[in-house]
Amino acid sequence: MKIALVSDNYQDISLTAKIKKILDNLNISTISMTEKNYDVANQVDLVLIAGGDRAMLDYFHKVETDSSPALGIYESESTGFLAQIDVRNLEGILPRLNKGDFSIDELVRLAVKVDGREIEPVLNDVVVFPSKSATLMEYVLRIDNKDVWHDNSDGVIVSTPTGSTAYSMSAGGPMVLQNSPVFIIVSVNSVDNTRRPLIVPDESSIEISDILSRFHGEVVLDGGRRIGIKKILECTKHSHGAKLVRLIGEDSATTLIAKKIKIAEELLNMPPSAKLILKILEYEGAMSQKDLASKTLLPERTIRLSLGHLLNRGYVKKKTSLRDARQRIYELKI
Repeated sequence: MKIALVSDNYQDISLTAKIKKILDNLNISTISMTEKNYDVANQVDLVLIAGGDRAMLDYFHKVETDSSPALGIYESESTGFLAQIDVRNLEGILPRLNKGDFSIDELVRLAVKVDGREIEPVLNDVVVFPSKSATLMEYVLRIDNKDVWHDNSDGVIVSTPTGSTAYSMSAGGPMVLQNSPVFIIVSVNSVDNTRRPLIVPDESSIEISDILSRFHGEVVLDGGRRIGIKKILECTKHSHGAKLVRLIGEDSATTLIAKKIKIAEELLNMPPSAKLILKILEYEGAMSQKDLASKTLLPERTIRLSLGHLLNRGYVKKKTSLRDARQRIYELKI
């Protein structure tokens, strides 16, 4: 079995070392994959990605062509909606992987163009917002070159079925099974209550155009990279999907939706500041208190109190920064 091991995130260096040690002890050779040699993605039997869901999303941004099946390996009690295996269980499941005792989920990705320039593909969602929060944005939605609506809202989300349980769901969109051949479009806090979430065939061409706001617009890719936009966002189905390993007998797509629902129900009574921090950590990955204060603009005392609440409830875990041993960073535990 030929395996490529991916870790481009400095925070996952120790996890990568653990995975490499396990594979070496079993005499399984690996290829180290970085941005310089992502062209080997389809030349191996399996791609192991060190890190949680953020690492999975980042990988499928960088691999724009076909990729061998990928399996995300996370550390105990980290996120596991896309990343599936705790590193503690890796040695036990390797024989199953070697025998091919798994299925492959092929998830659709969105091909994205901003003002005519092709951008990296996304797995969850593409969002258009004004650069200043809580500012209205005017835009026109076109599907297959036909005007659907003219809207004033806080923003608009174009989501894949995989992303339907992420930001789209938080904004009132429907939850959709991962293998459904559709895209979801959600207007965020529209001034017109007829602007309900739309479900369109994934062969559709989606355009967000004629964008107007008091502040410049931004496109956000899977809750991470931000790109300025002036005129038009174009989204279509990417020619290559994302192949994910699914261990037979493990969580199915419907189980993952049930897991999301349970978490959402538990979060209903959480303070708004804690919910915001949780959402930031979901999209941005592990962060320090200082990073969270800069990102959320919340007072440092509020950050500390909210983190204490999240730590006590078991939603977040704290660990030492690899860059500075004196600093603590926080990441999702759910």
